[in-house]
Amino acid sequence: MSIESEPKLTDQLQVPPQRAAQTARMHGAVMTPSGAKVIAVLRVATGLVFLWAFLDKLFGWGYATTSAQAWINGGSPTKGFLSHVEVGPLASTLRSWAGAPWADWLFMLGLLALGVAVIAGIGLRIAAGAGTLLLLFMWIAEWPLARFTETGQASGSTNPIIDYHLLYAIVLIALAAVYAGNTWGFGRWWAQLVNQNRWLL
Repeated sequence: MSIESEPKLTDQLQVPPQRAAQTARMHGAVMTPSGAKVIAVLRVATGLVFLWAFLDKLFGWGYATTSAQAWINGGSPTKGFLSHVEVGPLASTLRSWAGAPWADWLFMLGLLALGVAVIAGIGLRIAAGAGTLLLLFMWIAEWPLARFTETGQASGSTNPIIDYHLLYAIVLIALAAVYAGNTWGFGRWWAQLVNQNRWLL
């Protein structure tokens, strides 16, 4: 009977690609150097989604937000979206939040914090939790389960359950689960900084 030796790890504490297939059965998961780089690209791209949304709403670059609607010009980042909620069990509540200063500040700070944390690769557990909550509220606001709005018009939903909000939430959770900030990010430095407070990772 032979005892299989543990695979030697690379300098980045990853399984070399040559041993990845063999170790997958033993460990249940494998992160090769190439896989870590792909995950790092996914992390940065996901962070840029949130950071772009923040910057566009702040400065009104003319994509989703015009210059006149920019937050720095007195516009409201939540008014346009929440005031048009026409479906779901929280439709009237969400419409009442539209344009409220506390909602604007929470939304914008959330977008900024998520974008910076995910791009930098720090605090990914907190980012996954907070980001999932934000995205869940946005999913509820769009309520893709409904086929028709309160006025009887088609809701425009293309998938009643899995839409881009839930997909982004799953990505955030996956990034935190695989310590995606350790490659091309500040994850290792952040881990040393927070020390024993693992929930801050």
